[in-house]
Amino acid sequence: MDWKTLAERLFGSDHGLTAEGDFITGDVRFDGAPLKVIGTTGHAPIGVQLALAQARVVLDTIERQPGCPILLLIDTQGQQLRRRDELLGINRAMAHLGLCLDLARRRGHRVIGLVYDQALSGGFITSGLIADACYALPEAEIRVMRLPAMARITKLKPELLEALSQDNPVFAPGVENYVAMGGVRALWQGDLPQALRGALADAATDDRRAADGAARGGRNLASDVAQRVLDAA
Repeated sequence: MDWKTLAERLFGSDHGLTAEGDFITGDVRFDGAPLKVIGTTGHAPIGVQLALAQARVVLDTIERQPGCPILLLIDTQGQQLRRRDELLGINRAMAHLGLCLDLARRRGHRVIGLVYDQALSGGFITSGLIADACYALPEAEIRVMRLPAMARITKLKPELLEALSQDNPVFAPGVENYVAMGGVRALWQGDLPQALRGALADAATDDRRAADGAARGGRNLASDVAQRVLDAA
């Protein structure tokens, strides 16, 4: 789904969102209350410029609109793989974006992520995965790494990883597997405004991902191991 269609389905034809290049932003009224929307489109690679532009809007929202909920619309191919961005410190720029979103959460802003098209790698980690809760459309695509690339990194045979991906969500791409692992809280289907309404009303800000992964059978050990570490601390 393209971002304009999504915006119209969520907020109507007079949504007020605009895109400058791959960067989407705008203020909307949802159920009579203000909502800040920040996002990316065009399978955007997140480089220094785009990461800092998003961070600037988050900081401005914290300063000028205390408590205003933030909706992140996510469509990214991951971090910008370019020498210029590496030399400028893309790791620090993306970390800065993540810290700004965390600051917003700590200052009482509800932060909701929605993967509406594609979410890969570091571009997903510093957006949807750092929100209070991340959701996705059923047709979206989520993965950290393609299996061939994973085979090169892990030195495991592609055939073995392919076999593991049939039964283990950790190795397999797809939104259903991220729901099973708890990284995505739920899929938004049908009435999208009602789905957003429900997400904003779910005020819990604790990290449920490991517990959800255990309950859904996607990550059977993460919750138990995390609790054992906390008990031993």
